[in-house]
Amino acid sequence: MSEPEASDKRLVVEIWSDVVCPWCYVGKRRFEAAVEQFEHREEVEVVWRSFELDRGAPARQVGDYVGRLAAKYGTSTDEPEAMIERITDVGRSVGLEMRFDRAQHGNTFDAHRLLHLARARHVQDAVKERFMQAYFTEGRPIGDRDTLVELAVGAGLDAGEVAAVLDGDEYAAEVRADEEAAARLGASGVPFFVVDRRYAVSGAQATDLFIEVLERAWAS
Repeated sequence: MSEPEASDKRLVVEIWSDVVCPWCYVGKRRFEAAVEQFEHREEVEVVWRSFELDRGAPARQVGDYVGRLAAKYGTSTDEPEAMIERITDVGRSVGLEMRFDRAQHGNTFDAHRLLHLARARHVQDAVKERFMQAYFTEGRPIGDRDTLVELAVGAGLDAGEVAAVLDGDEYAAEVRADEEAAARLGASGVPFFVVDRRYAVSGAQATDLFIEVLERAWAS
């Protein structure tokens, strides 16, 4: 008796997020845990889509994280401090060390362009993870050119290709296309997960919910 043919069925999961979004990092971990428990994990393809939380941010932004949030929302520092404490605790629950006291905010447009290059070179998840770890845990300036080169090359990209992207406008249109697609899909915030353009999940939901959506998409 011949062996049954392998299924060519795939689930494409597109995830809109920003590399400076703490809930996106938590959502990444929760979704990864769901995929690990999913029976057809080998047939899941993840595509990271671009979403900038602050398009107008300078390459490097001065000021501490709490102060910037207080200024942004017009509040005292009490509310941002409580929010940071909460997300830090949630991050810890999924194995993340989130050091907001070290965070050096900056414009993420170039980081997103490099993530498109990374997808073309089949190392997108590795580059995404490296950028987020560098920003949230190591306090690296995510909008700084030299930092981006070091991080991207360390995660598997070619130094020459990285420099060429940063020195030109390659993948700029792809970043904008992702953001326009997010708007069409109704994503007003991130993380935003879309499975096969049929099922959408907004926010860093529980792992069980992601498993349920993956199973539903696979069965349909």
